[in-house]
Amino acid sequence: MNERVQPVGYGYAQPVAQRNKVLRNTYWLLTLSLLPTILGAWLGVATGITAGLSGGLGLIVFLGGAFGFMYAIEKTKNSAAGVPVLLGFTFFMGLMLSRIIGMVLGMSNGTSLIMTAAGGTAGVFFVMASLATVIKRDLSGMGKFLFVGALAIVIGAVINVFVGSTVGMLVISVMAIGVFSAFILYDLKRIIDGGETNYISATLALYLSIFNVFQSLLALLGLTSGND
Repeated sequence: MNERVQPVGYGYAQPVAQRNKVLRNTYWLLTLSLLPTILGAWLGVATGITAGLSGGLGLIVFLGGAFGFMYAIEKTKNSAAGVPVLLGFTFFMGLMLSRIIGMVLGMSNGTSLIMTAAGGTAGVFFVMASLATVIKRDLSGMGKFLFVGALAIVIGAVINVFVGSTVGMLVISVMAIGVFSAFILYDLKRIIDGGETNYISATLALYLSIFNVFQSLLALLGLTSGND
């Protein structure tokens, strides 16, 4: 009962041990969630099951599946079903990711581009995680600006599906890398400050940001590479 409690900027006062537990569980589940993603991406590339999901059809399947899974995760996050549902979601996202991975692998330097994107994403996460531990100010005010930025990216990406502009994709990719990198910092700071107490919700938020950073880096590298 003598556990140290610190006030935080999000209106919560969580024990330090509780915050550390949430952060630790989030890191473990985030690491675990990458395994179904890799499996889904491999299966998608190996079977070509998602090859026909282009244009409007691909957008409908992706948005329908993603929002359906996120709704299910929200409903089960406080139960034993929460983790399996989250892992099912990451498997689905891996399948969706297999489309761009398959295209990049078709390039002469495709494997190196994928490794570069993976390394870049890991680097972004490491930098943001380090910043989250040293920044003392409350970053809760970033949330609304990041939400607006993410919404602008989604709208731009939907429009570009039908326009098919390479320049538009480049701009969207650069914006997504910046916005979702900042989201990683924002979400990690919320966990550290006690603003997020559910590790499944925390993992989902971080996973989405990491997924978008990786996908955007891969798209950017693929579009700017001179190899076909």
